Amino acid sequence: MKLATILLVFILNFITINAQQNSEFEFDFAQFAYDTTSNYIEFYYSIDQHKFLHKSNSNGYFYNTKLKIQIQNIKTGELIVNKQWKLTNSVKNDSNKNSKILVGVLAFILPSGKYDLNVSIEDLVNPDFKKDYNEKLNIVPFIGDDFKISDIQLASNIKQFNINKESIFYKNNLEVIPNPAIIYSLSNPVLFFYSEIYNLKNNQNQEDLTLKEIIFNSNNIKIYERKKRIPRKSNSILELGAINLLKYPTDTYLLVLALVDSTTKREVVSSKKFFLYNPKVAALQQKEDKNKEYISSEFAVYTEKECDRLFDQSKYIASPFEIEQYEKLDSLNAKREFLYKFWKKRDPVPETEQNEYKNEYLKRIEFCNARFHTFRKEGYKTDRGRIYLQYGPPDRIDRYPNELNMKPYEIWQYQSIEGGVIFVFGDITGYADYELLHSTKRGELRDDNWTRRIRAR
Repeated sequence: MKLATILLVFILNFITINAQQNSEFEFDFAQFAYDTTSNYIEFYYSIDQHKFLHKSNSNGYFYNTKLKIQIQNIKTGELIVNKQWKLTNSVKNDSNKNSKILVGVLAFILPSGKYDLNVSIEDLVNPDFKKDYNEKLNIVPFIGDDFKISDIQLASNIKQFNINKESIFYKNNLEVIPNPAIIYSLSNPVLFFYSEIYNLKNNQNQEDLTLKEIIFNSNNIKIYERKKRIPRKSNSILELGAINLLKYPTDTYLLVLALVDSTTKREVVSSKKFFLYNPKVAALQQKEDKNKEYISSEFAVYTEKECDRLFDQSKYIASPFEIEQYEKLDSLNAKREFLYKFWKKRDPVPETEQNEYKNEYLKRIEFCNARFHTFRKEGYKTDRGRIYLQYGPPDRIDRYPNELNMKPYEIWQYQSIEGGVIFVFGDITGYADYELLHSTKRGELRDDNWTRRIRAR
């Protein structure tokens, strides 16, 4: 089969789908062959519009974001790509359980070389929100003398029938709907992937090749393998796959495509990581391949009460996805393993036996419980406790316990955050439970008229 040649340098568009996503913006990319000097690279993005601020219009909610991409040649310093696009969409004011995700694609032809890639997403309704992503790109042309495999594109679906040729994801008589988040779950348990194989006839050896599809779990144990023969009848072919993941537990996995010439013993490999969230299996399955390091850790002997308490104390530094994931676990072993991985990935120096970040965080909890507790709450559950755990000790605390006609209050200052921010806490109830009244930190409660709340009546 001769692969279709795509001549457009830029493609930018999006469709709206129902999907599960962990953050506001997800981004992925894959390289494919173009010619002997260049590769064709596709960038896939998804935007969870419900996580951005909105303005009201006659249609409901109005979202407005800006996507910017820059690609710079590392050797010459030349800025090859410097583009930005305004992405606008309206959604109805409803309470659908599934967020509407905008999924789109960008495409460029890049010559051989090494590049710095910078992608940024900005909420034009909320100027305080902006995220940047940086990657290194190494462009080595696939077209050559010996067989090669392209990058692997992970997809949420690949349509081979009833295809819409006007779709932005149409290529080579397929509709390949990307999965930029590279997350699979109970709602989308089938791993679809797309790749291309090149230069099959550019070799005197005409024996069939063997293609292996393999999946390894995070312990580098093979959990899936499939083999097939690849004839050299065409110079380039497509390789598609669909693997049902329902029987596998929550974990990070590696999909590997290995193309082997049994005569010359030459092998080329392409791989792609993905994450599976499957609490039904993770909660029931006793893993026989437990990591020795985990077994010897303190987490392996935690009681369920200890697990729940530690995670409750850790919620301030957990992502919304991690909180949702933990709350769905219903076995002690799954909770132990979750907490082990939760703290392991936050270890700043994994080569050492101690997890310095965890130790520091637990010291903060002890301090909060001793310093900020009330007769109703443990210290880490108070507003002062949360801020202390999230941002650490303030650079300065100004206390005002006896101001005339004012209830007791405190002002915390952090000089190293966003150029300097403050948090104002007030004892509104008179029970030493200081509530957060105002902050200049982005994303925190802001009330410039906070003094009205602490005036003595």
